[in-house]
Amino acid sequence: MSGDHTAISAFLDAQAAEAGAARNTLLAYGRDLRDLSDWLGRRGLALAGLTRDQIEDYLSFCDAQGLSRATRARRLSAIRQFTRFALDEGWREDDPAIRLSGPGRAKRVPRTLDRDQIEALLGASSGLGRSPVDRARNLCMMELLYATGMRVSELVSLPVAGCRGDPAVLVIRGKGGKERMVPLGPAARAAMRDWLAIRDNAPQGSALYRLLAGRG
Repeated sequence: MSGDHTAISAFLDAQAAEAGAARNTLLAYGRDLRDLSDWLGRRGLALAGLTRDQIEDYLSFCDAQGLSRATRARRLSAIRQFTRFALDEGWREDDPAIRLSGPGRAKRVPRTLDRDQIEALLGASSGLGRSPVDRARNLCMMELLYATGMRVSELVSLPVAGCRGDPAVLVIRGKGGKERMVPLGPAARAAMRDWLAIRDNAPQGSALYRLLAGRG
């Protein structure tokens, strides 16, 4: 079992350093691979000798436990990444997961808000908060999320330097360190200007100074 944990740790370190995997991805990989390791351990087996049949048996076990197709597909993805890494590192001479088909993901049509709902949400944001500072921050966040479609994790790590000068376009760093450019409309730009004016007057290092963007 300790050998499994050492191998999993080495794999996660490589994913972080070489593939630039996000923290949430690494946490999911770690959980999924440790679950597989525990399943193997209860049968006197280990990751070093993992076979295609064992992977299929494990996925059948996950299905019997009532895990969703999305969860089983994610676990198979983690296993594939790990076995490919083990092959590249010379830990084994084959990849037992290379031609293994997974359960796939159920296709769902994304649910969206209509125009009236969006306007109501943005309107409510301007009045949401215990103080004018809170309300300005909340409106800025909602306007930026709506204008750019960025993730919340991307919003809170947005560099302040990229927001200055009333930009018409923001550069957003997403998963894997990839950057993309997104346009800003007048409402988002106005909300961002108002928030920066408040933030810049706060003492450097204070909680208020750090809100919304983590770097100056």
